[in-house]
Amino acid sequence: MLEELKKRVYEANMLLPAYHLVTFTWGNVSEYDPETELFAIKPSGVAYEKLQPEDMVLVNLNGEKVEGRYNPSSDTATHAVLYSRFKDNPEPIRGIVHTHSSWATSWAQAGRGIPCYGTTHADYFYGEIPCARCLTPEEIEEAYEKNTGILIADEFARLEKDPAACPGVLCKNHGVFTWGKDAMEAVHNAVVVEECARMAAIAELLNPSIEPAPQALQDKHYFRKHGAGAYYGQK
Repeated sequence: MLEELKKRVYEANMLLPAYHLVTFTWGNVSEYDPETELFAIKPSGVAYEKLQPEDMVLVNLNGEKVEGRYNPSSDTATHAVLYSRFKDNPEPIRGIVHTHSSWATSWAQAGRGIPCYGTTHADYFYGEIPCARCLTPEEIEEAYEKNTGILIADEFARLEKDPAACPGVLCKNHGVFTWGKDAMEAVHNAVVVEECARMAAIAELLNPSIEPAPQALQDKHYFRKHGAGAYYGQK
């Protein structure tokens, strides 16, 4: 079972360069297995072209390596916190992606959330994709990666945002985290965030006075794909 987990996580990681979401080794994917309470994650600093399924590292929710010849991603503690904080949600997180994709990271560096300007965004994210504040010097020094996860989870609690309805966040001056029901869905959401970030930036250039899409339109597009009344796609 854990070999299958590592294979899925390897395949999901390999989609990041395929979708042009990473440069060099600037990203990682993980997936959590609730039965063993372990997750598999990309090893730190290993080039994508050199990765093999057996290179994925198994880690527990304390961020401790359980199996693997490599050290896990330097962002492992962030993943561990998010799995721990969101695991009891009605739709728990089972996959996480972190990237420094260009368009979304540009919004993060600007310290801005991505407003919902159109239906593409509304199909996947209910409302603005938030940008969490920068960590304080003390938080950075104490436990940078762990505190990044705590900050993200606390920000969703503060905003009263459902992480299932908004499966992604920007971290100011840093980059992007997305998640989903498994690693593949988390990658899918990372692709969507990048495209929404690109379109939103271009829309603001074309119309500096742009306003978010009407709430009725946002609701229609989100809820036709999500929730009890969803009717998009095939049953």
